[in-house]
Amino acid sequence: MTLFSGEPASAPYLALVVIGFLPSEIWRALAVLIARRIDEESEVFLFVRSVATALLVGVVAKIVFAPNPELSVAPAWVRLGAIGAGAAAFFAARRSVFAMIVAGEATLILAVWLLGK
Repeated sequence: MTLFSGEPASAPYLALVVIGFLPSEIWRALAVLIARRIDEESEVFLFVRSVATALLVGVVAKIVFAPNPELSVAPAWVRLGAIGAGAAAFFAARRSVFAMIVAGEATLILAVWLLGK
């Protein structure tokens, strides 16, 4: 008997939780517990924030300038415009990440639709 042999219909969902969800959530929970004790103005926190920001910028640059085949349907100027629209929405909506994501995605989808690609 294995962990996933109890109910065949729910085995994929159980596998998703055990293999895909729990390993990352454990680290997130530990990070929240550890981060509560860190001073936001400390050099360690500033260093971690800088590294995280640099990684995020690298991922976004990779997506924009070396996109996967599905995203390469959109020209580079459309991808850059979507980033600009997202940044504008971020500041217009009082630094709302949700507004930034929605505006960027909507701009990208609308532009690709208008270009007929």
